[in-house]
Amino acid sequence: MKKLFLTSLLAVCAASGAQAANVIDGNPLYMPRAGHFYSVTDLSSHSEFTKNWALGEEFGYGISDKLAVEVKTGLAEEAEDFVGGDDEMFDRYGWEDLGIKATFRAFQDGNLVADVYGAYTADGHLFAHSDAADDNFWFDKDLIGYRWTAGIRGGYVSPEFTIAGHIAYEYFNGESFNWGDYGEHSLKLGIDGQFVVDSNWNLVAGAEYTGITNDKVATYTDVKSGIDVKDAGVWTGYFGVNYNIDATKFVGAYVNGRMAHATGDWEMDDGFGFGFKFGVDF
Repeated sequence: MKKLFLTSLLAVCAASGAQAANVIDGNPLYMPRAGHFYSVTDLSSHSEFTKNWALGEEFGYGISDKLAVEVKTGLAEEAEDFVGGDDEMFDRYGWEDLGIKATFRAFQDGNLVADVYGAYTADGHLFAHSDAADDNFWFDKDLIGYRWTAGIRGGYVSPEFTIAGHIAYEYFNGESFNWGDYGEHSLKLGIDGQFVVDSNWNLVAGAEYTGITNDKVATYTDVKSGIDVKDAGVWTGYFGVNYNIDATKFVGAYVNGRMAHATGDWEMDDGFGFGFKFGVDF
């Protein structure tokens, strides 16, 4: 009887660990269950609190327990640090991106899970920093870049904590199927974690490195010859606190930081960014 009880307890714990990835509470390995929709709304700033705000929306659906699709879009405000002018806050704003992503749970064994994913994104703000941009950048086809992404993520999920890693390849250029003209090739490596304090509160943190693998990339004003970006890279990191309103809703608050370099020394962005999220599974 004792052996039967222990076996049953272990089975329940393993099932709970796998289920934890399907709870929308900020878990980095979250996936919606079959037939469920989810929504995550994100209001965030990058670096200095008064600059570069963005409002994002991620909306997804679980086709099955192993396959999910999502659509992501957002609005952004570009400040004077990025455009080189004297813009005041919210003088320059517009559409930021529109993307679609599919995630497949390729492996699940107890507490261990692994996913593969791919995404296609029309990026409306990367070229908006150039002199060719107007005061806003609402779907200007001449200022849009296109990004292809393929990656894998995986980790360990339990009711107490989650640890997850990911690696992704991205290609960015000024046309959807333009594979020349110094398009940007980059590799992303990251780690994310969640620690469950109790049924209401959990802590999350993560870091990601994005490295540009080619020596030159195109810009809006220099598509053919490109600019030197040898060994360019960016480190980003975040820390956050999530509160579970109930089993299907959460709110979160986050801080983030960024450190980058092109061909010279690493430089930390001034200040830190702040963010707020609201997520719901239905």
